[in-house]
Parts: sequence; structure tokens; C-alpha cells
Amino acid sequence: MSPRAARQVERFPEGTVEPVAAPHRRAPRIGLALGGGSARGWAHIGVIEALEDAGISPEVVAGCSIGAVVGGAYAAGKLDKLKGFATSLTKRSVMGLADLKLTGSGLIGGERLARRLVDELGGQRIEALPVAFACVATELGTGHEVWLTNGPLVESIRASYAIPGLFPPISLDTRLLMDGTLVNPVPVRLARELGADVVICVNLACDPRVRGSLVWHEAPPAEDEEDLEEQIEQVVEARSHWALLRGAGLRIVGRRPSRDGSIAKAANKTGAPGAARVMFDAFNITQDRISRARLASDPPDVMVTPRLAGMGLFEFHRAAEGIALGREAARAALPEIRRMVEGAAARV
Repeated sequence: MSPRAARQVERFPEGTVEPVAAPHRRAPRIGLALGGGSARGWAHIGVIEALEDAGISPEVVAGCSIGAVVGGAYAAGKLDKLKGFATSLTKRSVMGLADLKLTGSGLIGGERLARRLVDELGGQRIEALPVAFACVATELGTGHEVWLTNGPLVESIRASYAIPGLFPPISLDTRLLMDGTLVNPVPVRLARELGADVVICVNLACDPRVRGSLVWHEAPPAEDEEDLEEQIEQVVEARSHWALLRGAGLRIVGRRPSRDGSIAKAANKTGAPGAARVMFDAFNITQDRISRARLASDPPDVMVTPRLAGMGLFEFHRAAEGIALGREAARAALPEIRRMVEGAAARV
């Protein structure tokens, strides 16, 4: 008998069974799907901080629009830098970052914002990041949903947040790309394709006022049409009167001119909304409809929905408030997140 066989007999006498080591189980990979929503996206920072505080470290991040900004910064280990920048913003500094253009395919050139991104993330490539990351963009012309899984980080992020009409599209290789919110505001499926076992999505399209449904519109009875035409004429005449007064440098309070710089809410009851209001509301409604459709077909394991209805889409100066709301929402979801992680751990 060889010395090795003798040692085996000594350790495991006849009639005993050699124990077999249990196979090593890896921990489930946690993925984040960070949705679009402009300034409301600062809430993503609070969500990530709350997860990290709870000992939950995402290994996969898929982002869209502002979610790509926050997700890319996190994947690159620069979330603290982004938070410092966000919380330092004021109304004045936000306007200072908007390099307005009268020509071209966007009202904002985007170069000032790009320089800030390059200062922190320049030179980095997606495939070399310590955390798996990808972002979503939309191809101009075809409408294709484009997953940016490699290449320059800054240009990929810029493509993901290039809101049509506001920022010009970004050229990457042979494609012209714009905001991914147009096709997939909350990229749950992308997070799964990157290898996540449990996907936590952060849905910023959670304004309870934007829950469109079918409405049957009924025109007024025929006998009231003359009265209706008269009312319309009165409104047009009033608006013309107000426009003349505004042209003289006056502000309107009710029907009286005022030089104190204020505008009573009643002044806009019959006036048409401004272009910015129309664009923002259209963006909000579109994102809500697309988000609901995509989340129904690609449901996450856990959805975090910060209460952001009171925060405007372009109120970037309210970062501290958005971060706090994101942290609050993530903490409320922690029991469900832990339950899903434990369930996934038993499967992998």
C-alpha cells in the first residue's frame, strides 16, 4: 500500500463516508436601473447612498439620461464628486452652464456641461470601469434603442441625456444619438443583460398628476356656440391688451398693470402656457407613458419611487432635497430588497 493510500485509510476507516465539501455559492449580483427625469435624477444619489449604508453594493448599473450621469459617476468611483457638484448648484450657476445657441439642432450647446464631465470622467472607457455599466440612447432617424456598453464614458453619457430640441444629438461612430428616455426610460432589461440577478429600479416618473387615461370630450350644445364664440373673442382681446402692457415693461396683476415684478396666478387663467411649460409637460407625460409600458413588459424585482412630484424637471438647484427624497425612498424599500436578495441567494 502506498503511503498516500495508507494515510487515506487512517483518516477514513472502513465503513465511513468521506465528507464532500458543499459547492461554493456566489452572492447574487445586485443591479440598478436608474431612470431618466432631468433634475429629479439627483434622487439617484440618495438611493445609492442608502443602499451602501445598508451594506448593499450594486455590481451592475444601467442608466438612462440623468440616470446615466449618476450611474456612470458611481461606476467610475466618482459619486462623491458628482454629489458635491450637484449640491453646489444655484439658479444662477445652472443658467451659467447653459450655453444658449440661436442656431443648430439644440437650444443648449452642451459644451460647458461636457467640460465638467471631462474634468472628472475624461479618458475613461465603459468597459474598463470597476463596476459593470451601460446606458441607453435613441438613434436619430431610425428610433432604435441603442445600448452603449463600451467606448468613451463621457460621450456615451452625453448621448443618453441629449434631450431633443434642448441638446444637439451626439455622434458616436456612425450613429447620431439622443436621449434614451424616448425609448426606455428605466432600463431594467439592460441591467439583467449585464448579469444582474436582482434588479432594483429607480423610477422618477412618479408624478401622481400625470396618470393619463381615456377621456370622452363632449362639445357644448349647439345653442351655446354663439356664447362660446363671444367668450373666445373676449379672451383674445384681453390677451392682446396684456401683451401691449407687457411690451411697455409692465407686469400684469389681474387686469391692472404693476411695476413690483409680480404676476398674480389669475393673470394666466385665460392665457396660453409658455413654450417651456409645454415642452416640460410633454416630456413628463411621454416619459410616464413609456415607463409604464416598459416596466409592465420588463418588471424589476424591486421598484423605488421617490416622491418627487413637487420638484420641477429642471430645478437642478434643488439637489439636496432630491437626494434626501431618494434616500428616504430607498430606506423604505430595504425590507423588500433584502427579501429579494435572500431569495436570489438560494437560487444562484
